[in-house]
Amino acid sequence: MSKLKKDILRTYNMGNYSKKRRILNCLIAPGVRAMVVYRFGKWIDKKGKLTKIVLLPLYYLLNQRLKSKWGIEISKGAEIGEGFYIGHFGGITISPLAKIGKNVNISQQVTIGESGQGERRGAPTIGDDVYIGAGAKLIGKITIGNNAKIGANAVIHKDIPENAVVVMSPGFEIISYKGNRKKE
Repeated sequence: MSKLKKDILRTYNMGNYSKKRRILNCLIAPGVRAMVVYRFGKWIDKKGKLTKIVLLPLYYLLNQRLKSKWGIEISKGAEIGEGFYIGHFGGITISPLAKIGKNVNISQQVTIGESGQGERRGAPTIGDDVYIGAGAKLIGKITIGNNAKIGANAVIHKDIPENAVVVMSPGFEIISYKGNRKKE
């Protein structure tokens, strides 16, 4: 199954709605649109020179529309795993140096950005099954472990271990190592 299909299925499976409503939600969701444009840009990068010459202007036009209409800026340079879900649009910025795992959820006003100088310069590497709450800022060459949960407005500038739950207090504090998912 393609990465884009898994991105769309994350939105499709949200909520307990009829099939028609789920399809409509996918068609109008800015997060789905953002992932279509992002995956289109990644697809173009793998093609030959002629395809790039013809399609890159379309990609840049679509990407600019996402930025201006929905406030979502995702560089095609970023590496994003399948099942990426944007819960709410607006004020989302993802660095071209970011590496994001599978089944990651982000909310509005999230920044995953670059910081540092020299060898310390870089952007976050985020594991699988991570939730990033509204207004969170993840900056610099840091690692966020699998199954972590980052609360609203947290400013993260240091590594976060797997299964950690992090909240704003006033910087951040690990309050749990139980993770983001229910144990089965």
